[in-house]
Amino acid sequence: MNFTGGERGGGAARKDAAAPLTRRALIGTGLASLLGVPWAKLSAAAAPITGLSPYLSHKSRLMSQNDEIVLGVSAAFSGPSRGLGTELYRGAMAYFNQVNENGGVNGRRIVMKLLDDGYQPDPCVANTIELIQDETVFLLFNYVGTPTVTRALPVLKKLRDQQVYLFFPFTGAEPQREPPYGEFAFNLRASYRQETAGLVDNFVALGRRRVAVFYQNDAYGRSGWAGVREALARHGETIAGEATYMRGTQFSASMRRQVEILQARAPDAVICIGAYAACAAFARDAEDLGLHIPVANVSFVGSENLLALMREGRADADAHTRWLVNSQVVPSYEDTSLPAVREYRELMARYDPPPPDNVERITPDEPYETFPQSFVSLEGFVNAKLITEIIRRMGDNPLRSGIEEAVFAVRNYDLGVGERVRFGPDRRQGLQQVYYTVPEGDRFVPLDDWEARFGIS
Repeated sequence: MNFTGGERGGGAARKDAAAPLTRRALIGTGLASLLGVPWAKLSAAAAPITGLSPYLSHKSRLMSQNDEIVLGVSAAFSGPSRGLGTELYRGAMAYFNQVNENGGVNGRRIVMKLLDDGYQPDPCVANTIELIQDETVFLLFNYVGTPTVTRALPVLKKLRDQQVYLFFPFTGAEPQREPPYGEFAFNLRASYRQETAGLVDNFVALGRRRVAVFYQNDAYGRSGWAGVREALARHGETIAGEATYMRGTQFSASMRRQVEILQARAPDAVICIGAYAACAAFARDAEDLGLHIPVANVSFVGSENLLALMREGRADADAHTRWLVNSQVVPSYEDTSLPAVREYRELMARYDPPPPDNVERITPDEPYETFPQSFVSLEGFVNAKLITEIIRRMGDNPLRSGIEEAVFAVRNYDLGVGERVRFGPDRRQGLQQVYYTVPEGDRFVPLDDWEARFGIS
């Protein structure tokens, strides 16, 4: 099994041959593709689903080993978005390391079973099935991305009798917040609707009413695009222009065509809904081609990864980042007035968790340089802190059947981030706050004065 720990090194291949039904087998037989279609069409595929049933039983049993609580994770640990899965993991591990060193939760260590999906939907579907069929996995945790999560949710719905829940995915999209899939997930972060609404409101307040959108051409990009459209409509405006890119685009790609499309629409600002490599390329080319207007990104972008790409080897790095503004769903990791931030900084420094070395990666390992602190790892940290508290409340005999009750009992919990967490049957998102940041050297810092930074002179 793939658990956290071990020395820093290359990805080690898992011994899948003995597993009842592996990711590779799922993809090879086409089951992962079948799961992408509506479940009503799966009657013809009853044999593969029935074949899973021997491994999907005992829905109310203790879903943990004697001394471990296992969290199943499917995330990007390879490819152009690997920094997101890696930093989210590192932040969570900083907290779990401390918990485990102090005896665990009710005597059990918390470990993560990690599977790489490369930020691609089909591997995520197969990973989700593999994790659910593993009877040691208690719940799913820290998934990364809308295109992956939206394809995993139907699996949870189809296998609802197993009472498997997805906790705190790294996405602000709506499918896991509303019917028919909202009952299978719990969110901690604010939504993309909240992030995009805040960005639009601030731009309009500055007189920047012509807002364009640059977005990833998939469920994630469309979710953010819809949020921008709704926010602009409240101000009597429509999207000024739009341009797209394909998921997986590298920083080395040219975004000239996308910039020219938007330039022709004369926008006052651009909101980007994408991953760090492509959004960094767009911001770079926008500056080079004379599109000198605010370029905003939502939290998923991975601010530190984006900034590192834009600054690498450039003497004029500040000129290329002058117009950036990123929304965030956790406070600044520089704000040491907050207890959770102080704890995060202390534990990240103490443990400095390396990238996982025990993941079979979809694409070959590439060098990855970690960050001492980042918004993504801080989010992973607070996710880990809250899931630990939820498991603690479940007592000595944690059952999947008791998960919802434990979560709904979190009604006014002080996570240490300046906003109390509250859940309930009709409230499956714990936090609501959105923050705004701008580059200062090699980091993003809180934006205190929108008019001074982005006002129209």
